[in-house]
Amino acid sequence: MKKGTKIAKPKGKLGILIPGVGAVATTFIAGVEAIKNNYARPFGSLTQMGTIRLGKRTEKRTPLIKDFVPLASLSDLVFGGWDINNETCYETAVRSGVLEQQLLNRVRPQLERIRPWKAVFSQEYVKRLEGTHLKKGKNKYELALQVIEDIKNFKSENNLDRLVMIWCGSTEVYLQPSEVHSSLKKFEKGLKKDDPQITSSMIYAYAALSLGIPYANGAPNLSVDFPAMVELAQRKHAPICGKDFKTGQTLMKTIIAPGLKSRLIGLSGWFSTNILGNRDGEVLDEPQSLKTKEESKLSVLDQILQPQLYPELYKDYHHQVRINYYPPRGDNKEGWDNIDIFGWLGYPMQIKVNFLCRDSILAAPLCLDLVLFLDLAQRTRMYGIQEWLSFYFKSPQCAPQLYPEHDLFIQLMKLKNTLRYLRGEDLITHLGLEYYD
Repeated sequence: MKKGTKIAKPKGKLGILIPGVGAVATTFIAGVEAIKNNYARPFGSLTQMGTIRLGKRTEKRTPLIKDFVPLASLSDLVFGGWDINNETCYETAVRSGVLEQQLLNRVRPQLERIRPWKAVFSQEYVKRLEGTHLKKGKNKYELALQVIEDIKNFKSENNLDRLVMIWCGSTEVYLQPSEVHSSLKKFEKGLKKDDPQITSSMIYAYAALSLGIPYANGAPNLSVDFPAMVELAQRKHAPICGKDFKTGQTLMKTIIAPGLKSRLIGLSGWFSTNILGNRDGEVLDEPQSLKTKEESKLSVLDQILQPQLYPELYKDYHHQVRINYYPPRGDNKEGWDNIDIFGWLGYPMQIKVNFLCRDSILAAPLCLDLVLFLDLAQRTRMYGIQEWLSFYFKSPQCAPQLYPEHDLFIQLMKLKNTLRYLRGEDLITHLGLEYYD
């Protein structure tokens, strides 16, 4: 095995830039502040609680991931962001109703210090939301320059050493890559011409990458998943990853589907429906934003089950996904799955899943892991698409010639083997024949 890769130490403060300071972002920020003060534990966070096996099973080396690779300390994180509402983080957290008031009161001073900057936003791309706290500019390029100025001021005022941006904003309308997305030159020309194919999330991504800042896309928007942004990320030495946080129903699919496939259990149909009542649910109550989310959710099963290789088992299965806005549920979304399967000699069986989950509670630890791992990637000189972070996404971004891996267990193995590789440790294949020689 090689000696490992040189990784710069995480010296100084790490600024976390968040477009969309809503329920997910405030749950993330409040959670980090609570954990820093020992008010709560970082359950769900691989970087904080996960371990990694090193070497043979007989060696019994299983350190915490945060002790194995040099990650930024939570005490060095500084938060800033943009939102269409002019509220402090504390006010937004209270309004979102995700966290108990008792916990919010304990971190209130930290949350009240964070008031988002005016946002880049157009109702053309998120039709169900209206904002009053918005930037104005003669074109999209000027808006990008304003975001860049916000970032520079934030870094200077807080004496920050490094920065990471993570999109926690709403799902935008469905778009496919077009000519303006095909190269950086055409994209920058499109910014100046106010091309309608350039959305708000792309403007934030462009601003971040122009400054060499890593970018993670937590929504199913295109954002950085097209050639112009990949080109910019490589040119400016910035890691990128996305898209769409894998939290609730899709997380369960990427756990269950690999199990069915491993036992060659056939699938006749998979019906999924969701109810949720937060801002995400309100946004997805609009058909064009809903299509963006549905495309993200529907892409998972085919890649895992590979119907082209197993036509008798998976070629003609019926897959439906429904998302329903139901305000009384708030952030506590519920997913129902009916899975019709068949086994030996074609005999039918069923699986029923009822997942009552908390959207922002599942997303917050992903935000933490992603900003810390992206910062690690940049200090390791890993630029462009970070496929090893697929573990966190519904629609993982990967090289154009590759299909994305959706199987949660393959994704986790890829992530941990990447960390082993960086530190010069043997990759784990689980072959294990050496124990029986």
